Amino acid sequence: MLTQIRPLPARPAVGAVQRHISPAPPSLGLGQHVRVSVGRTTSPGVCCSVASPASNQGAAAMQRPWKVSDARLVLEDGSVWNAKSFGASGTQVGEVVFNTSMTGYQEILTDPSYAGQFVLMTCPHIGNTGVNSDDEESIKCFLGGLIVRNISICTSNWRSTETLDEYLRKRNIMGIYDVDTRAITRRLREDGSLIGVLSTDQSRKDEELIEMAKNWKIVGVDLISDVSCDAPYEWLDKTGSGWEFNNKQSSETFHVVAYDFGVKHNILRRLASYGCKITVVPASWPASEVLNLKPDGVLFSNGPGDPSAVPYAVKTVQEIVGKVPVFGICMGHQLIGQALGGKTFKMKFGHHGGNHPVRDNRTGRVDISAQNHNYAVDPESLPEGVQVTHINLNDESCAGLVFPKMKLMSLQYHPESSPGPHDSDLAFGEFVELMKSNRL
Repeated sequence: MLTQIRPLPARPAVGAVQRHISPAPPSLGLGQHVRVSVGRTTSPGVCCSVASPASNQGAAAMQRPWKVSDARLVLEDGSVWNAKSFGASGTQVGEVVFNTSMTGYQEILTDPSYAGQFVLMTCPHIGNTGVNSDDEESIKCFLGGLIVRNISICTSNWRSTETLDEYLRKRNIMGIYDVDTRAITRRLREDGSLIGVLSTDQSRKDEELIEMAKNWKIVGVDLISDVSCDAPYEWLDKTGSGWEFNNKQSSETFHVVAYDFGVKHNILRRLASYGCKITVVPASWPASEVLNLKPDGVLFSNGPGDPSAVPYAVKTVQEIVGKVPVFGICMGHQLIGQALGGKTFKMKFGHHGGNHPVRDNRTGRVDISAQNHNYAVDPESLPEGVQVTHINLNDESCAGLVFPKMKLMSLQYHPESSPGPHDSDLAFGEFVELMKSNRL
């Protein structure tokens, strides 16, 4: 005998978006967002429809066993992306960039180079390994917010001490999930990096948040001053023995002064592991004071923002280059380019991720590199004698320089690669060899 199955009653409608938009298509899917035109009573159209908590007052009393949309990402182009929140609550403005790393979200959160930005992870599942105290790249989180497709509801790693949600809440960093990160990434690739607003405040209208995004600027802003240390200090920590893989460490000790433009801890650890004694100084530290320390070399570190917005740093580089061997990383690379008389420019959407192929033009070797920058050096603007040593194979942009006459080398990417891959770690050995040859 066939079992009789009673049909379930129809599920009540969740509600319709009520922000003067066109009728929504019948299916509700991920990437739910609308486009709002400021100053108009109706929007030009809907890409996808979504039930908005702000417009769902009639069903506010309904108890649901799942979290509903309670946050928005509003972009300066007028698009509104409804999402669910984790981490801190509030309203925050930042430049939206996407990162293609498969892992390493904690290192990304604590990389000072992301100051003033919202980081969208293209990897769809984030948070499953939790957070631990060993993977911090600085003393705090500097980015404005984290955007992910799925946030893991549990952690599964022996090193984990807390969840990503708990970690962000303690540090007052906003996060959103259940949003179509693929669609947003495509938009950023087509239109370039966009200013956005993250908000959990339902009292704010979309038009207000769009105006906030349009009026906020990051180009030409000095972001280095906010992430640099306040006073000089000695760095002693090396790479932990469980993570060390380099067997070609120098038997000599070299004194390196590192300018902190937003330096990552693992850059300092790798230098220490290569036999360097390190003194870290603030971004505004006078070049004369550094040279009085008689260092074997100077590191110009990574850091956030526009190199053209920090002329004092360019002047410092100019006063040091040629006197001692120097190594520039990321922001340091860009500052060296400007100090030599070259130009830098803002890229369409930058390089952010741990899977960028870079070719060393001197050997033909190709490394997979970790990168995080929105600006690049124009190699055509550099003076005679400067050699472009590395090329990003994705877009042929300049990824490394040497100037033998001035005893300098620089890389546009992060050779410490924490998290990996560690293909480019040899660059620290190259810097040691540069200091060693200068001693002779």
